[in-house]
Amino acid sequence: MNKPAFGAAPKGKRLERIKQSEFYKNGQFRNISHTPSITEGYSTLKVTYDFILGKKDPLLKPLKNIPAVHTDLKSIKKDQDVLIWLGHSSYYLQTDGISFLVDPVLSLYGSPFKYFNKAFKGSDLFHPEDIPEIDYLVITHDHFDHLDYPTVHSIRNRTGKAILPLGAGAHLERWGYSEDDLIEEEWGTEILLKNNLKITFTTARHFSGRKIKQNNTLWASYVLETPSKKIFLGGDSGYDSHFKAIGEQFGPFDYAVLENGQYDEAWRYIHALPEDVIQIAVDLKAENVIPVHSSKFALALHPWNEPLQKVTELGKEKGHNILTPMIGEIVDMKNTGHQFRNWWED
Repeated sequence: MNKPAFGAAPKGKRLERIKQSEFYKNGQFRNISHTPSITEGYSTLKVTYDFILGKKDPLLKPLKNIPAVHTDLKSIKKDQDVLIWLGHSSYYLQTDGISFLVDPVLSLYGSPFKYFNKAFKGSDLFHPEDIPEIDYLVITHDHFDHLDYPTVHSIRNRTGKAILPLGAGAHLERWGYSEDDLIEEEWGTEILLKNNLKITFTTARHFSGRKIKQNNTLWASYVLETPSKKIFLGGDSGYDSHFKAIGEQFGPFDYAVLENGQYDEAWRYIHALPEDVIQIAVDLKAENVIPVHSSKFALALHPWNEPLQKVTELGKEKGHNILTPMIGEIVDMKNTGHQFRNWWED
């Protein structure tokens, strides 16, 4: 655990700052609501057994390559407003002339070790060298499937600033980023970015940690406000009242990128189920929803394509615009007539 991939624990003035946070109590960050790691009625032992030794669904992993398209990110013009999903929770976002890279995990695995949580074939089209110079790297929390050491270390010289929750900057500083490279804040903080864009650190219901000790760094979602649109950048989160509060304060949103995948009824306090995603869209007053957190790693026990099947069916029933691009397919955010096929059914 001393290897670079595990990052670093907050210390010194960063730790002193953490201790002053209203969200930090008894040596760790806390969710706004009481958040058990396991849902009532479920056993930690049984959940662990099922995950490691239980019978697996035959479609836990895809039987053939994930459909994907390799878009040249470096050729995208600055006047284009686009979102390009790179697999799992990673996406490239450009709006109002400013570029963002969110939770980039472009390794072939979603863990600190090359032999665990391997990427599905076809989902691994994008690599760190494909990333152009970006204005802002955005991290929602420090779990390995959201904060990838090889990727983040590789793009350091092409990154303007990194936006990340309080405490997580310790990892990036170990990986070569300077204190001046970091915008590291807690829930409720508003930061003015280039070109009159504004980002606000907003609440999520989750947890953090890359080593045995958990919750010594914060987790977050973000509200991105630009002269032309409002976008919700959702991190991992179980459903709770904070989504309605965010919707009332900042909504309606033109786009909401929401985590939908790697869920289980036993984890519903920390990961949203598909029906929760639809309610979150309602709470946020989101015109368009882009579901992510699926189709690259098997981090839960559901079939690999179930998240997209369920959220699109539920969204259609409720009349929501659920946008489901393939990995690498361009979402033109200036276009209102989005059409994407059900590629996971191929």
